[in-house]
Parts: sequence; C-alpha cells; structure tokens
Amino acid sequence: MSGTKPITSIIPTYTVEPNLRESGQLEAKLAIGGLPKSIWETYSAFANTDGGTIVLGVEERSDKSLGVVGVSDPDSLLKLFWDTINNRQKVSLNILSDRDVIVEEIGGRRIVRIAVPRAERADRPIFINRDLLGGTYRRNGEGDYRCPEEEVRAMLRDADAKSQDLNLVKWATPSVLDSEAVRRYRNRMRSFRPGHVWLGLDDGLFLLRLGALGHDADGTLRPTRAGLLMFGNEYEIVREFPAFFLDYRENFDADTRWTDRIHSSSGEWTGNVFDFFFLAYNRISQTLKVPFKLVGPDRIDDTPVHKAIREALANCLVNADYFLPRGVVIVRNMDSLSISNPGGFRVPLATAMSGGVSDPRNATMLKMFNLLDIGERTGSGIPLIKDTWEKQGWPEISVTEEFNPERVQTVLAIPSKGGDPKLVSSPMGTQPKMASNQGTNEEKSSQKSSQKSSQKSSQKSSQKIFEAISANPEITTQGLAEMLGISRRAVAKHIAALQARGRILRIGPDKGGHWEVVGKSE
Repeated sequence: MSGTKPITSIIPTYTVEPNLRESGQLEAKLAIGGLPKSIWETYSAFANTDGGTIVLGVEERSDKSLGVVGVSDPDSLLKLFWDTINNRQKVSLNILSDRDVIVEEIGGRRIVRIAVPRAERADRPIFINRDLLGGTYRRNGEGDYRCPEEEVRAMLRDADAKSQDLNLVKWATPSVLDSEAVRRYRNRMRSFRPGHVWLGLDDGLFLLRLGALGHDADGTLRPTRAGLLMFGNEYEIVREFPAFFLDYRENFDADTRWTDRIHSSSGEWTGNVFDFFFLAYNRISQTLKVPFKLVGPDRIDDTPVHKAIREALANCLVNADYFLPRGVVIVRNMDSLSISNPGGFRVPLATAMSGGVSDPRNATMLKMFNLLDIGERTGSGIPLIKDTWEKQGWPEISVTEEFNPERVQTVLAIPSKGGDPKLVSSPMGTQPKMASNQGTNEEKSSQKSSQKSSQKSSQKSSQKIFEAISANPEITTQGLAEMLGISRRAVAKHIAALQARGRILRIGPDKGGHWEVVGKSE
C-alpha cells in the first residue's frame, strides 16, 4: 500500500530549512512515538477545506522552520494509519488512495508524506470519533479548528444533491410572495424574452414553472426558498432565514462612514434579492464612466464592464448561503467595488477561478436570473470578469475564501481617471451629481457637451419606455420607473412626450386600462 522513492521532495534536507514553514496546506508532525493522535484532526481539516499535505518525521523548530528527524519504522506506522483511517469508529470516510501516501528518503532519513485532497461536497463533512458536531475540523492559517455547529450544518446543506433553494417553505403560502415584485419580474422577462410561453400563464402557473412555487406531499402549493428570497418581503424572509441581510454601501467621502446606502431591513422597499439586485446595480452603473458609442442610430451604454458587474452581483447572490451570518455586503468606493457573501465555494477556489465547472448553491435563483439574461450557467462567471478587467488594463481582480465563518469576497478595482468629475453624495436611485464647474470657456464647453449628452440620454430613456410599452401594454408608470431606475415623474414626462408625438394612446382609465402603440418603432 506504500512505496519508497528517492527524494525530490517538499522537505529538501534533514537540517533546519529556514524558508520552509507550516502553512494552510502543509502540516509537519514529529511522529517519534508512533502515529500522532492529532493527525486525524488535520486529516479532517484538510479534507473539509482545500486539501493539504501531512508529513510525518518532521519537526517544527522554535523559529518556525522545519527539520527532518525521520521515522524509525515507516511500515508499522503505515499499517496503523491504514487500519485507522478505514475504521468508521474513528474516521467517517477514507478519501485517500495508495498513491496519496508514500515514504520518502531525505539524507538517509525516511519520512511519510500524506497528500489529503479536498473532499467532494457530497462527502463533506469528514469528521472523527463518530462525532459529527464535535469532530469536524477545518484549516485556518497554520492550524486546525473545530467547526462550530452552523458551519457543520452548512456543509450538510451543501452535500445535498438537490439545490438548497428548491426546498419548500413549509410554514408559508403563496401569499407571502409580493405580487408587485412578481409583476416587475414578469415585465423585465417580457422585455428580454417577449415570446416566452410562460408569459401567457397566470401568476400561479408562472411561478410554478419558474420554481418559485411547488407542491408539498399533500398537494398544497407552497413557496420555495428561491421564491421567498426573490419575491418575498424582508419580514417574511427572516422567518425562514434569520440571518438574512442585504447591504449596499456607497462611500465617496473619506470623512463619512458612507454617502449612500440600501439595506434589506430599512422597511422602505421589499428587501428581497430580486429588487436588491437592480437597486444595487443601478447605483453602481451610475458611478461608471460610460463611453459614447453608436451602433447605427442607437447609442450603446451597456459596456463589457457593466456586464461583468452584473455577473459579479449575480454570482454573489446565487451562491450565498442565507442561513449564515453577516449577510451580503456590497461596498462601492471611489476606486473599487467589493462584493462579499456568506458561504464558501462549492468547488475548489482554483477551479472557480479557471472556470468550466458550474455548481451554484441556489440553482433555481440562477435560472430566474438567466431568464433576464443575467448570470452564466457554465461556470464562466469569474473568468469573464477577469478577462474584462484584463482588457481594460485594470489591476487583477481579487477573489478570496474565508472560513469560520465561510465567506467569499471579490474585489474589483475601478480606477478613477485623472480629470474625471468627482461623484458627490446623491439620494438613492438618482443620478450622482458632478462637482460644480463654472467660469472658463473649457468648462462652458464641457457643460454644453454634458447638456447634449443629457438630451441623448433622455432620448434613450424615451426609446426604452416605448419598447417596454410595446412589449407590455399593461405596464404601469411605477413599473417603468423601476425598470429604468428613474423617478415616476420622469417617466410621466416621457410618456406625455410620446403621447404628444402620437406614438402611444391610453385606452381606459389609469387603473385597469392599457396602452396602444401606434407604429412599430419610436
């Protein structure tokens, strides 16, 4: 079950090696008196984190450097190791093969190297002493720590083959889903997929097809966790997810804690994931420099950076474990965007960074975003963001995974270019104002250019409203305002202008009526 091979090793000499230290993926154990008892805690920790190497016959010196001591009888040591790791009374599961455990010779001394892979999520948690809650470990820095109960339960949830968000909320009825949020979702879906067969269904059937509702064992219709998270109200969501919290902070002033903020517990809006995505994205997009680009007669404001940020937001929201503490936190500073969510990666970090493997924690929510042309199903989300940032010539994105508690943070550098106007504090949902410029001819020219840009932006908003009405004649002013991220008053002005030009007609009263479009394009 093991072999001896000449040394070309991570442990280069039996003397003190000053540059080699224990780390998150390397643990040295002396093993003079036989197999160390603590080896099983480290085995559990490596398997439940990101894998690592255990070396037996190596000591850690007082200066933290490592030196080879060797083991006197590696064959007996290995027999005891294999007997124990295959004993379910001691270890919940053996995930090693023969090739993972080898004997190496260094300067005439023999050591045992054990390469512990990251366990598949269906096999986690790996625990010891038949004690699931007390015998599950993870790696944090150079040491092993016993996982708290909430972290063990998070691993158990991830081990389930079924998507977490497809579970039914047994205490709730479909009435907990906010009808206006559902309407807003349908309007957006209609804009992106106007011919989709689900759009002709009533809300109940539509939500059933979407995965927001499901039938329990006795046939009663219940909301799924995905439905509650996407379309519920915060005060209902926290009944199922007590730690649920969504927070967007905007800070363009070093002297203040934040210059603007949206959070789910404010009571000023639904507090659900669907509405939060667009509120946060609209705020972020208003802080980005948008290049002037025409494709034919149409101005294109949607850049690869915008798409990458939508991808980053969707990744965060569909991979969050809403049972874990600290919530989703998004912070926009002058030169960066930080996006973090509770819950670790369900695939190794290196795999997530390289792409190609899709394993979302909340697959039903991802499907809901996909129907709005948001999110990637192929595991290419992070590579897409990385590629976009590289093409911009911006600093490399940072993606880190933390434990105790589990958390993933993505930091996107968004450099401020010299000469750009500075953003100042503005009410949430409005366009950020630019710093005041007065006096010089250059500044006046800039103001004229800004006015022209504003006119073009107004024309674009008018066009979007016309297209939205064409796709959904029953859409309301409020629905249009939320879709475009502008005020109802601004929408009313655009509608009045469209009516004055004879492009749209109102049939029936404000409530219960509908729009009639004259012509096919605005």
